[in-house]
Amino acid sequence: MTQVLPAGSLDGKVALVTGSSRGIGADTIRYFAEAGADVVINFRNKAPRAEKLANELRALGRRVLVVGADLTDAGSVADMFRQVREEFGKLDVLVLNASGGMESGMAEDYALTLNRDAQVGVLQAAEPLLGDGSRVVFVTSHQAHFIRTTPTMPEYEPVAKSKRAGEDALREFIPALSEKGIGFTVVSGDMIEGTITATLLERANPGAIAGRRESAGKLYNVSEFAAEVAQAAVDPVPADNTRLIGDTSDFITE
Repeated sequence: MTQVLPAGSLDGKVALVTGSSRGIGADTIRYFAEAGADVVINFRNKAPRAEKLANELRALGRRVLVVGADLTDAGSVADMFRQVREEFGKLDVLVLNASGGMESGMAEDYALTLNRDAQVGVLQAAEPLLGDGSRVVFVTSHQAHFIRTTPTMPEYEPVAKSKRAGEDALREFIPALSEKGIGFTVVSGDMIEGTITATLLERANPGAIAGRRESAGKLYNVSEFAAEVAQAAVDPVPADNTRLIGDTSDFITE
């Protein structure tokens, strides 16, 4: 792994990434730790994986808190931030990375519950720990960010709509966050090679990823996209609070 953020640039900071036991979340939190941050690894059901990553980051000399939490359960979320408060007393970076809705056997409204309601719930629970100069990053996809103007694959549409609803709900908080000196950035990326979503989409719609790769010219992999997410937590907040990663020529802006 190359050093994504300058060494020492996050010394003394505390960063939490939701869904960080694997994939984009795990790489993002690794980049934060490499830059000096103490970190909170959040997972839903991959405890051994989360612990393995935690030990790797502790070897860098970081303090690491591992918290299992179901983000759709307010009590579970409240307990997670209670642990963060007890361990660190504050939070400087919150990355809202966990999302879903392609899983089988979930309730009809699961995508909306996780991708909208839970995101808002996590932000509200975290806010008392976020101070002046802290940052919130919401991770989404072009397929969701542009869903109101550009159709997506039918298999992904309910998830895309729920993630856009989550983005819209979170954007409502921008004025209040700004007043407290808290920066908010949406990071939107194209399909990412090697993610759970890409795998599930490919299963439902074989050839979907190859088709998108051909159309876009290049798709980011997990570690490349995670580097952009990590960067968004330290770069100045864009004027429109949006950081678009990868090709957007096939998407129509509003």
